[in-house]
Amino acid sequence: MTARLSTTPLDRAVPMPAPRLRLWSRLWRYLVVVAVGVLVLFVNLAEFLGQDPTALSDEASALIGGFVLLDLLLGVIAICLLSLRRRRPVLTAVLTASLSAVSVFAVGAAALAIVSMSTRRRWKPVVAVGFVWVAATAFYELVLRSSIPGVTVDSALSWASGGLAIAIYAICASTGFYIGARRDLVASLRDRAENAEREQALREESARESERTRIAREMHDVLAHHISLLSLHAGVLTYRTDLTRQETVDAATIIQNNAQLALTELRQILGVLRSRDDEEGAAGSGLAEPPQPTLAELPALLADSREGGMRVSLDASGLGDGAAPVGGGERAASPSTGGRPEFDGLSESVSRAAYRIIQEALTNARKHAAGAPVTLEIDRHGGELLVVVRNPLGGSTVGPGLSSGMGLTGLRERAQLAGGSLAHGTDSDGGFVVTARLPWQ
Repeated sequence: MTARLSTTPLDRAVPMPAPRLRLWSRLWRYLVVVAVGVLVLFVNLAEFLGQDPTALSDEASALIGGFVLLDLLLGVIAICLLSLRRRRPVLTAVLTASLSAVSVFAVGAAALAIVSMSTRRRWKPVVAVGFVWVAATAFYELVLRSSIPGVTVDSALSWASGGLAIAIYAICASTGFYIGARRDLVASLRDRAENAEREQALREESARESERTRIAREMHDVLAHHISLLSLHAGVLTYRTDLTRQETVDAATIIQNNAQLALTELRQILGVLRSRDDEEGAAGSGLAEPPQPTLAELPALLADSREGGMRVSLDASGLGDGAAPVGGGERAASPSTGGRPEFDGLSESVSRAAYRIIQEALTNARKHAAGAPVTLEIDRHGGELLVVVRNPLGGSTVGPGLSSGMGLTGLRERAQLAGGSLAHGTDSDGGFVVTARLPWQ
């Protein structure tokens, strides 16, 4: 607020709208105005009548009485003009100050109009009305009072009255400036609070959207893999009528196992949602979020895919010192790993992203090139983890309506979130290749 007020001149600043007043707030202001007017009127009437009112002639008494009635009438008019002080503050202040040149009963109304006008904090109207106020005081002291019978004009007293009038005007204008500045401060604090609430709501909404996107991505990666296996083996049971009973039992067992795995992983994701809802609500459930799969679970993923009929070969020879073939065409990084590649120093987030990329690539290969061999290469080039999944084009799909079109988009998002990149397309041999480059650390 300080910066905004300091960069904009007060003469050009847009004033904050004055708050609406309640009935009592309006009433006590008018009561103060009337009380001040009556007090000043009685002081002046006592001066006009002197110490012995009976000593005045009938003509002087009539003149004084007419002057008091005119004073009261103009004072009432000034009080009525106060209803315009919010819509026409400068005009109201000028009129009431002008009426105070004849009516001392209008002094209270003029003071309130000056305070109301000064809340806009504009110097030019304040100075202009100040000249009107001083001129009205000079007219009353030098012209009007001298025309009253029995009243003597003292130059020293007139100067004192002029100085008092200037002091009163300065007090009224300063009060108005203070009230206006306070209104601006309150309005600025209110705006800041509202902006903070809106920003907090936007942050919460953004966090919710990000969490929904993450959960949707996890559910897509998890469920698409298992459901594609279910669809593949269900298709086998539907179209192959020459299967033996043992082959039928094996296919049904694979369908049952993958359905149970899909349900288990879905329950884990929903459990994470419930635990977070409890933490945001009351005391929280105390449930820990289950660990997400990483490249350490890669052998299980490949075994699951091979059980589903896929021909998957793994080449991870670039990760260790020499490699020997391991069953099914795999190559391990080191003989001591027992067929498992080494991933020492690889961050958990990158390992989790690489696992999901491989899982989704295998799912897509199963969907769009069923029965075709799939080659998985994992290597390390400098500070990057290189993951390449290659399969020939063609082959039958697992069924209509199973491709969401979001798999490759999700893979690219995962790679970018991990600080890497992902590319896909056909190679010179006519195969489809998915290449992911992720930072090793």
